[in-house]
Amino acid sequence: MPRPCKRRRVCALPERLRFGPAGQSAGEPIRMGVDEFETIRLIDLEGLTQEACAGQMQVSRATVQAIYGAARRKLAQSLVEGRELLIGGGEFILCDRPHGGCRCGRCPRERNT
Repeated sequence: MPRPCKRRRVCALPERLRFGPAGQSAGEPIRMGVDEFETIRLIDLEGLTQEACAGQMQVSRATVQAIYGAARRKLAQSLVEGRELLIGGGEFILCDRPHGGCRCGRCPRERNT
């Protein structure tokens, strides 16, 4: 029996859930999970290491490495093939750290201080 998937912690849902070419998309849309989006945001935008990203998402570094690889492939496929990218779904939970416990700057608790 396979091990159950551990839910990844993300700080906030993406503001935009759909990206694509201005004209007509070439083929079926590509679906990226919220956890995949979060790894792209943390590693590529925020500059975190895979280890730091894993700590933030409360999963192992190997899990982050696998999620990140899949996310980058989907992002590249969308750009190269001109296909629409849809973000949503996946095994995740929203940030629930107590006030001051999260330093991502995206959590509602952090923005309201």
